Amino acid sequence: MKKTVTIYTDGACSGNPGPGGWGSILMYKEHYREMSGGESETTNNRMELTGVISALRALKEPCVVELYSDSRYVIDALDKGWARTWRKNGWRRADRKPALNSDLWQELLELADMHELRCHWVKGHAENEYNNRCDALAVAQRDSFGR
Repeated sequence: MKKTVTIYTDGACSGNPGPGGWGSILMYKEHYREMSGGESETTNNRMELTGVISALRALKEPCVVELYSDSRYVIDALDKGWARTWRKNGWRRADRKPALNSDLWQELLELADMHELRCHWVKGHAENEYNNRCDALAVAQRDSFGR
């Protein structure tokens, strides 16, 4: 039986592109782990994706993953199958334009294939303490680059 892990993620960017950060929280039973990182020149969507990738990379075995994010870009592309369709179509969207961030989507889909991923969208900057904590982690990383 697979373990069920809860993951919250968020990304932040000042300018698009500009300095950015991501934050993730992993929870399993009484275990709680915070992770964060950033880049000096990136986009908000890349930070959103990197937060999810980093959290999934941290898992040591296949799990049921309850993934929470305030990014419609991430949640919808995973939950509605858009990212898998982009991959199947050579990283092209339905309008035949290139899918953005295909390098990160490729890695994310490879990681997602190892787990049973259940995606949940949460409203950003609202009452969710874990989403707010991920935002604080992401913003702190973003701000560490100055501007």
